[in-house]
Amino acid sequence: MRPTGPDYHREDPRLRPALFTLPVVLSLALTLPGCAIFGDAPHYRGIAITPLELSELTPGVSTEADAQALIGPPTFEEQFDANNWVYVSQVTKMRIGNTEGVERQHVVVLAFDNTGTLRGVSQKDLDQGVRVAMDGSQTPTPGGHAGFIQQLIGGVGSYNPGIAPSSGAAGGAGAGAGGLGGNEGDIGAAGGGGGF
Repeated sequence: MRPTGPDYHREDPRLRPALFTLPVVLSLALTLPGCAIFGDAPHYRGIAITPLELSELTPGVSTEADAQALIGPPTFEEQFDANNWVYVSQVTKMRIGNTEGVERQHVVVLAFDNTGTLRGVSQKDLDQGVRVAMDGSQTPTPGGHAGFIQQLIGGVGSYNPGIAPSSGAAGGAGAGAGGLGGNEGDIGAAGGGGGF
């Protein structure tokens, strides 16, 4: 006969693996947030044009109105030739340091003639793009370099209009209650110094 009662606690052998796996699962859950499984979802930007939509546009036949009705307005028109409509679609994802990187990019250029008839379609991907390096130098500005002594004593004698006597008797901009001069509700009242 098995002992029973409130003082008898017998461990169930089926719970022993569960008690061991719980700390392992918790420790893995604490270390996995840095992995790609929990990473940011991709962001889809722009107008993604499918091959089916492109096949419906026929050079020499389709017009600007047809293109706009089928795929919408362009992302932008080329600066030096407004007859070239550019559609850009990107898939971006957050990288290390919360910087957003482009994973995929597809560019479609629709070239129209002066009458608005489609004359050609070209496509480019990210691997056909040109990488442009950023210039790391800075533009020099006059007076932009304060020396140690200038920084040390530069703030001596500065006037802070936000700090004023509480009596409201002193005039000048920022004096008195409310920081605008005069008494509260009397903006620009006599003796308050007129804050405007």
